[in-house]
Amino acid sequence: MTYLWVNLAVLAVVGLVAWWALRGVAGPVRRRGVLAAGLAMAVSLVFTAVFDSLIIAAGIVGYDRAHLVGWFVGRAPVEDFAYAVAALVLLPALWLAWRRGGER
Repeated sequence: MTYLWVNLAVLAVVGLVAWWALRGVAGPVRRRGVLAAGLAMAVSLVFTAVFDSLIIAAGIVGYDRAHLVGWFVGRAPVEDFAYAVAALVLLPALWLAWRRGGER
């Protein structure tokens, strides 16, 4: 199994949680949240590219190339970015769900 398939399975679950959490959220509120999350994701992905490339270059982390798609940003495989995407989608979705749960 490649890292890509593991990441896709995790991202599918994260996507379902985000969809569930965003049900019934008004358009302007959703739009503002998506813009904020998009900005946070852009910053996080840049940091992920820089720091993952550094720790891979330093030999702290390594990947079996047989399990990679073969696309890289710097030295970081694209599969490595799924963790940042998952966190930046899942955490706000859970926050929204818990916040909404307290208002009921």
